Amino acid sequence: MKPSDFVHLNVHSYYSILEGLGHPSDYVKKAKEQGMTALALTDKASLAGAIDFYKACKKEGIKPILGATVYIAFNKLTDKRHQIDNKRTMCTLLAETQEGYENLLQMLSVAWLDGYYYKPRVDWDLMAKHSKGLIALSGG
Repeated sequence: MKPSDFVHLNVHSYYSILEGLGHPSDYVKKAKEQGMTALALTDKASLAGAIDFYKACKKEGIKPILGATVYIAFNKLTDKRHQIDNKRTMCTLLAETQEGYENLLQMLSVAWLDGYYYKPRVDWDLMAKHSKGLIALSGG
């Protein structure tokens, strides 16, 4: 397998507090050094690094894949009772299209504004409503 055949699909930058160390451009430079042709940025419940990441990828000739790792509420994102989400479920979402990117923005906005309870959360109904143009990855 050539390095260009491998693509990291779950990378966290310093926009994921306590999860990643580097600026998005640091990861792009490393991917370029290793001969990769694409890279995904999937910060926790955030697209804050998306613009820096996108610009760095375009500068280095790497295909940017924008995404985020979301926290899924146990029941509904509006449920806010003590210890309801002790065992958090997470899902990595990748934007396949412009519509997918816009749907991801919508979900994250709702997660931070309406679903926040210790963490910004989405639920299955919200994910179903905004699923078009997104690819979901299982695993943590």
